[in-house]
Amino acid sequence: MTDNKKLKIAMIGHKRIPSREGGVEIVVEQLAVRMVCAGHEVDVYNRRGHHVSGKENNAGKKLKKYKGIRIITVPTLPNKKLNALIYSFFATIRALFGRYDVIHYHAEGPCSMLWIPHLFGIKTVATIHGLDWKRSKWGGFASKFLLFGEKTAAKYADELIVLSENMQTYFKEEYNRDSVLIPNGVIKPEIKSERLIKEKWGLTKDGYILFLARIVPEKGLHYLLDAYRLIDTDKKLVIAGGSSHTDDYVEEIKIKAAADSRVLMTGFVQGELLEELYSNAYIYVLPSDVEGMPISLLEAMSYGNCCLISDIAENMEVVQNAGESRKL
Repeated sequence: MTDNKKLKIAMIGHKRIPSREGGVEIVVEQLAVRMVCAGHEVDVYNRRGHHVSGKENNAGKKLKKYKGIRIITVPTLPNKKLNALIYSFFATIRALFGRYDVIHYHAEGPCSMLWIPHLFGIKTVATIHGLDWKRSKWGGFASKFLLFGEKTAAKYADELIVLSENMQTYFKEEYNRDSVLIPNGVIKPEIKSERLIKEKWGLTKDGYILFLARIVPEKGLHYLLDAYRLIDTDKKLVIAGGSSHTDDYVEEIKIKAAADSRVLMTGFVQGELLEELYSNAYIYVLPSDVEGMPISLLEAMSYGNCCLISDIAENMEVVQNAGESRKL
């Protein structure tokens, strides 16, 4: 295989593109777009379902093409424990007949099916976006399934990509597996004035503290709410993000937020609202327990925000000496 050969590539593991539901979706979209621009043929395997960013075209049908990328929609179940398993199995079986040069798996759960194309001699790449089995939202079965995906990727992937030095060390020590370090990146943004967020929520420049991430336990929002309640400030706490198979946790957060009139929960945001929230925040906070390489933190830094983070290795690797950290 020569360096200038045009490849046919499949992407499996995200929920759907175009989407900002999580870091995996952002990475897959940006990577796929760039591969298409480089002359390669890219198919992405979206999950079917009612989701935040399941965009439809004017005919009311799911997108089949997006920025030169072919979108193949795969059935799955809404059950959080079975969603990734069923999706990745059907996506993999479909991909076996796609005559791909490479199948690129994203995240540990979908990597559980990587052994199947390996068995048929198809080249595979695995990107580990985080040690997902550590995330507290998953129960016993799901954690074991995610760990199986991690072990499968370490054993069978032709190339293993990680996002942080901490993960690179982990795979070397745990599996004696070499990996390629490719950190996440973001596009340089345009700073926006507080127009839409002022009309919609009454927010002004430097008038709020921003938490912008999925509302899941490992992001540590409960720590932030408990700490914020003890602070005497007139700056609002803006919580921007949606659920990800964590409805019980979201309800817990809503109860905590409702107890303090200074807290504003916006729900999922994107587009100009998202850009304005980043542009005008007094400080961005990410008190997470587990990360891969948080794109929301990278984005917050790209807007020039002061960032206050938990001192886990993956956060510290992003911020280094350009922010503030605290031990949880």
